[in-house]
Amino acid sequence: MFPLRVLYRFTEKSIAPLQGGFAVSGKTFKKAVDRNRIKRVMREAYRLQKNELQENLENAAKKLSVFFIYTGNELPGYEVIHEKMKNSLKRLNKILNENNTQDT
Repeated sequence: MFPLRVLYRFTEKSIAPLQGGFAVSGKTFKKAVDRNRIKRVMREAYRLQKNELQENLENAAKKLSVFFIYTGNELPGYEVIHEKMKNSLKRLNKILNENNTQDT
């Protein structure tokens, strides 16, 4: 199962070319310490890997809002989140490229 769910929307209203949000279920993770740790790891993985997507958005003159939701049932390690975030950002890049080819 893919423990990271991604919701995205191309928009013209945002200021920055790429905006990200992060969430973890309070129902699954009762302790705020666990939820905050997962969000902190997701934000770090996103920060380290967003550059390519951000450059492609700037070149295409598009803006994107992304929301990542962790849907797993157990505390993940950094490696798991890093890999899933990389896959998610690759998919978003692919979607952006498909939208660019359709627009031209």
